[in-house]
Amino acid sequence: MTTVVVICPGRGTYNAAELGYLARNFPDAGLLDAFDAQRAGLGQESLRALDGADRFTLSKHTRGDNASGLIYAATYGDFVSIKGDIEVVAVTGNSMGWYSALACAGAVTAEDGFKIANTMGSFMQEAMIGGQLIYPWVDENWVPLPALRQTLLGLVAEIDARADHVLSVSIDLGGMLVLAGNAKGLEAFEQAVEPAQERFPMRLGNHAGFHSALQAPVSERGRAALHAALFGQPDLPMIDGRGHIWWPGASDPSGLWDYTLGHQVTETYDFTAAITTAAREFAPDMFIVTGPGTTLGGAIAQSLIQADWQGMRNKTDFKEKQDAGPLLVSMGMESQRALVT
Repeated sequence: MTTVVVICPGRGTYNAAELGYLARNFPDAGLLDAFDAQRAGLGQESLRALDGADRFTLSKHTRGDNASGLIYAATYGDFVSIKGDIEVVAVTGNSMGWYSALACAGAVTAEDGFKIANTMGSFMQEAMIGGQLIYPWVDENWVPLPALRQTLLGLVAEIDARADHVLSVSIDLGGMLVLAGNAKGLEAFEQAVEPAQERFPMRLGNHAGFHSALQAPVSERGRAALHAALFGQPDLPMIDGRGHIWWPGASDPSGLWDYTLGHQVTETYDFTAAITTAAREFAPDMFIVTGPGTTLGGAIAQSLIQADWQGMRNKTDFKEKQDAGPLLVSMGMESQRALVT
């Protein structure tokens, strides 16, 4: 029996290469119909139409009210497609992937999980408060540079203290800092740092200032629309964006509701801590990251390096483990998907 921790990806993972992902991989036509019935009731375009479009449109497919539903459906479909001699010992996720993790772990039903993800994605899109950018604090071989991290955190705090500037850490993402802020805060950071690795600092298109105090109005709206009765005990342990474990039979559903629509929306999401907890507390044989997309693998590997998992110190060490293992399976890659389905 292979023990695995399943990791659910967040926004930014359904891109042009993923067009048709649901048509290719989603295993339950009736459940997809139920998701689309929810969207039809809100006057939204169906997932089938979005996924089946002739071409990927950045302005349409990456909108929060569309991307969240597409990503949730792809993730949940992949989770229930995992087969073979595999035991899932825990579930976690990155950012919006927490909503998917709730359903995968059984703390909410599949349809209620979709309601949560689709509702919050829509509220984020309608409000569109602030934005996000990403910047690395590891080198190109994924070796952590703690002094650089401290310098960057100091810069973030200094910019946030300026009049009319807002800037904070949105997601601690392995070797990357995802920052949330208003236009002035983000621009000040971009002007202050050196270009890195030929693509950073990188703005994230169609992303609001997730996981920051800017989202307080969205949090309040979510609490009013999504009631605590949606939440129950998980069937599997869940690791949240603080590295905290919600255990089956020992979790407070009202506390889960409060975290999901409170702290998780308005405070930093520490994905690195979630992966560290997953590795150290559950010691799985393998990590499986569901689709869509294949972009989360680097952040998972960087988090494991920082956790000193199995003696890995850098990208080269990870690749050696991966070649011998694999240690990490990405279901968004057809060749790896076949290993777990």
